[in-house]
Amino acid sequence: MISDIQSKPHPKRPSSDRRGRKTSNKPASSPLYHQLVPAYEALWPAVSKRRIAENIAALDIAPATQVLEVGVGTGLSLDTYPHHIELTGVDLSVPMLAEAQERIDKNDWQHIRVMPMNAESLDFEDDSFDLVTSFHTVSVVNDPRAMMREMVRVCRPGGQILLINHFRSKNPLIAAVVDSAGNLTKHLGWRTDLRLDPLLDQLPIRLEDRFKPKPWSLFTVLRATCKVDRMESAVDCND
Repeated sequence: MISDIQSKPHPKRPSSDRRGRKTSNKPASSPLYHQLVPAYEALWPAVSKRRIAENIAALDIAPATQVLEVGVGTGLSLDTYPHHIELTGVDLSVPMLAEAQERIDKNDWQHIRVMPMNAESLDFEDDSFDLVTSFHTVSVVNDPRAMMREMVRVCRPGGQILLINHFRSKNPLIAAVVDSAGNLTKHLGWRTDLRLDPLLDQLPIRLEDRFKPKPWSLFTVLRATCKVDRMESAVDCND
């Protein structure tokens, strides 16, 4: 079970990366991507929602846990979370967030807030959340490694990362077939050639689970614990 937390994320950081460089707040996706929102919503339940709901349920999230979803979009995943948490959703697309807010208002979800934010430079202090999730977003952003670094940065020591996404297959035949669609998908704002291992390299995480929901699935589910070295150091200091 993901543990309760004691404080909420409040202060924001300036719009720059960890080296002080200014970052862009322009959407990584194309205008066509936003035009396809109705199709995205129609296909979501069949393609992704059940998989996301099952993996969130498996985490057994404790009451009052602070959760961040990076790339919340129109909020189609919001009802897969338990109501006893505090959930923040961020996305760079203001039109999508407007739909997410309508969904929140319609259902009177007092435990959820959404806000515009760049996944590559999150405006939260270090160690702000117990659980950081992202679904089908890391292959859309301009700099996937920057997004992963930010997800880990805002995650507390011992907190969890839950990531679900398409990554380039290690099977040459499958990789070749998927890569053949690259010219089309790049116009929709997402890539087919993103590799998982380089994405995780040198991140301060402990990989807990990594699997495909089905042998033929294009998607990988990843669960990791953040900053285990700091968590263990704190235990040693208390001994």
